[in-house]
Amino acid sequence: MARFCSDLVSHQRVFQMAIITGLSGTFLFGFQISVISFASPFIKKFINDTWLERYRAPIDDQSLTVLWSVIVSVFCIGGVTGSVLSGPLSSKYGKRNSLVLAALVLLAAALITGTSQLAGSFEMVLLGRFLYGFGGGLGTCIQGQYLGEISPKKIRGLINATTGLLANLGKFLGQLAGLRELLGTESLWPLLLASSGIAALVPLIAIPFFPETPPYLLIQKGDVEGCLKAMKRLWGPGNHKAEVDELLKEQAAMKEVKIMTVVELFRDRTLRCQVRLMVLLAVTVPLAGVNAIYFYSFDVFRTAGFGRDLMPYVILGVSACDLASIILCFCVIERFGRRQLLLWGYGLMVLLMALLTASLSLQDRFSWLPICNVVIILLVVVCFAVGPTGVMAPVIAELFTQSSRPAAVIVTSVLLWAGQYLVGIVFPHLIHYLGTFCFLVFMGAIAISWVILFRFLPETKGKTLMDIQGEFNRFSKSGGPAGNHTPEGLTGCTGV
Repeated sequence: MARFCSDLVSHQRVFQMAIITGLSGTFLFGFQISVISFASPFIKKFINDTWLERYRAPIDDQSLTVLWSVIVSVFCIGGVTGSVLSGPLSSKYGKRNSLVLAALVLLAAALITGTSQLAGSFEMVLLGRFLYGFGGGLGTCIQGQYLGEISPKKIRGLINATTGLLANLGKFLGQLAGLRELLGTESLWPLLLASSGIAALVPLIAIPFFPETPPYLLIQKGDVEGCLKAMKRLWGPGNHKAEVDELLKEQAAMKEVKIMTVVELFRDRTLRCQVRLMVLLAVTVPLAGVNAIYFYSFDVFRTAGFGRDLMPYVILGVSACDLASIILCFCVIERFGRRQLLLWGYGLMVLLMALLTASLSLQDRFSWLPICNVVIILLVVVCFAVGPTGVMAPVIAELFTQSSRPAAVIVTSVLLWAGQYLVGIVFPHLIHYLGTFCFLVFMGAIAISWVILFRFLPETKGKTLMDIQGEFNRFSKSGGPAGNHTPEGLTGCTGV
């Protein structure tokens, strides 16, 4: 813990920049995902009242359901759009300007949603949700690229783990703000939707004063002196020769390579293993069944004796547990490494979901099982936060170098947003046809992912990006072990 605190103090500027950039990125994602459920009854009533005023007749249930579904899903559509456009925008205007643009879009979304009730237009809620998604998708992509470039090697995992930390913080604060004692009321729901966009004022003001990243200055601009100045601003005074030498090696390796597009990333045979691991990590997160956990938590806690009026506070407690767990991951990621946290997290989730499936099926027979269900749900939330949620971003940032990382972050973001959207559509049907056995589907997805990660994912902690890249290149060519970085050794990734 003393070393962790020392690292935070010595690199406090980098940590502050990570928090500020995240306010227009993963924080916005977590906040908007959670507040929409608290605002749903008020928005539906607003749609009905507006329809009645316009057409002198109430809206029918089917049309209301369709409109509400569009309002919910358009957030993810906007996220995918922002993620796809983040590449061209960052290439043309740079990362700092793209982050400023994301903050401006979020402020516009806050203004539109915040005044929708006053204007009597539910279409403004729809537009605002799309803009929230667009700004969040753009901000999340640039956030991932920016953090990967400003982080020194020894705290690279810790800084990249702030993406998951801020997502969970946004989710917790969204649920807190949605309580009826705060903004979860019929008169204040527009302010509830607008509040996360207002937070974008902080990055809008602060980001123009951020330095350019050292890799960008040296590798893409060839400015060694500017790179050293940026390192001293970010990491403090001292001799940064080792870091400069590492970037010079990467520059030499990239001499004939330009910044890759997404198509070029998938076509590059030397990155085949990294790309497959990236896709696996991004796809497994929405397929991990946490949405199902939260869905069943209402019934589980009600069966355990919690009244309906207490349910928002109970779910807030689960979210607080989630936040505390991601903070734990943030503190230990540089000690235990990425691979170990990821494998333990997913492995324990498989076992716990098997127990939860059996326990939910038998809870009517034994009076003590509902309490066990509560404990299991909390443990699943802890395992997911300490492992996959906190570790995914650092791993993906470390699998790719300066030339391929932007495209990799774009693909990851698109997969996460699209996965969230598709799981939201498919999940109700899984519940309808499988009931509590829907967890078996998620268990299967996690188990397959665990086996592949156990076999092919190396430990990246404490290694330079060029060392990691070279290691993948060696075992991809040889089709044999890559070294002693995993207990069982790596075999060729062509089998993934």
